[in-house]
Amino acid sequence: MSLRILLVRHGLSSFNLEHRIQGRDDLSSLTDEGAKQALATGEALRGLQIDAAYSSPLRRANDTANALLAAHGAGLEPQLDDDLLEVDLSPWSGLLSSEVRQRFPEAHQTWTHHPEQLMLQRPDGSSYAPIPELMEQAKRFVDRLLTAHDPASPTAQTVLVVGHNAILRCILLTLLGLPASGFRRLRLDNASLSVMNLSPVEGRLAVQIESLNGTTHLHPEVCASTFPSKGPGPRMLLVRHGETDWNRQGRFQGQIDIPLNANGRAQAAAAGDFLRKVSFDRAYTSSMARPRQTAEGILQHHPGVPLTSVPHLVEIGHGEWEGCLEEEISASWSELLAAWKRAPETVQMPQGETIHEVWERSLNGWNTIAASLDSGETALVVAHDAVNKTILCALLGLTPADIWAVKQGNGGVTVIDYPHGADQPPVVVCLNQTAHLGGVLDRTAAGAL
Repeated sequence: MSLRILLVRHGLSSFNLEHRIQGRDDLSSLTDEGAKQALATGEALRGLQIDAAYSSPLRRANDTANALLAAHGAGLEPQLDDDLLEVDLSPWSGLLSSEVRQRFPEAHQTWTHHPEQLMLQRPDGSSYAPIPELMEQAKRFVDRLLTAHDPASPTAQTVLVVGHNAILRCILLTLLGLPASGFRRLRLDNASLSVMNLSPVEGRLAVQIESLNGTTHLHPEVCASTFPSKGPGPRMLLVRHGETDWNRQGRFQGQIDIPLNANGRAQAAAAGDFLRKVSFDRAYTSSMARPRQTAEGILQHHPGVPLTSVPHLVEIGHGEWEGCLEEEISASWSELLAAWKRAPETVQMPQGETIHEVWERSLNGWNTIAASLDSGETALVVAHDAVNKTILCALLGLTPADIWAVKQGNGGVTVIDYPHGADQPPVVVCLNQTAHLGGVLDRTAAGAL
């Protein structure tokens, strides 16, 4: 069937508040705000069955897990697991971040830009690499988790994992098959929720990011002011268009210009309310009707922001499959459809595009927009399922073979920051946020792709 993994970072701690390095020392505890965040996360998950829970044994994580589960009402106690301990930064533990920057400038620079290359010394004088060691620790945990909760089991399961910033990033990288060099491409804030779906597909394990670093549940009124804070460099918000009748029916629509249906217009309006407090400097849309209508629904709260059509962002051309249901395609192209599901990067659609062609033009459009932004600017980009997936796969370090690893719900919002400029690796701040459409899980129509 499937395995859903809920990854939650611990709530705000005393060391977080003081900007101190925590590592795996147990000197930090939840603040009052952190305890409230844990309760809010449990309440947001209420009604969702949780079959098992795991936590780091460090107080700030264990207390978060216990408060979360109490608010959820699951009747579970977390299983403490040493492989969920935070990264070992013992030479720096307890120091202010500013002290580390002043006393160890070269090492701090490495930690900031290439943490997988950082080397530290233990008290006995031996050297060690904190992030490669943590990646090995993450792999051990993932292997044991998948043994205890087999995604191929006939019963679907949901598992909660409560941990820390660095170990949860390494777990995400491990699940996605990405190297430690992708560590800084991800962001996880206190009490954030990330959802991963794992399922067996033709003898292999398919992994999907449903959402990443969701924090909107931490506030009673859902609004984009709950997005993680923006630092230096430009920010881009990537939104998938609202629902169409063909999404609802499961038809391959591609480059046929199907407009939003009533639910899609409502989703666009909800996204507009959600993003009401974001200050946009520019906005871009695919030249097709459904993303333009979605962009216009968002921009009704932002008069004066120019909306520019970008032809590079039009949806993948499905060719002869456009307008067809999956069963209709299967009747004539069963092997090709199976290959599309199994290995999309190998498929040339009849009279249509390859995912490589979409990848190239989508990234061309996205990167052109990113390069045009000034450091303090924020841009809105509204496009399509396949287009968004190729962009996000590229930003995460994935390949055209991995487009099924990223979910894009109708009206879902993703935030990308370029803290060191558009010519440097970006940070996926949060991905596929759909709480403004009802709940922390993505319940939008799957559609067809």
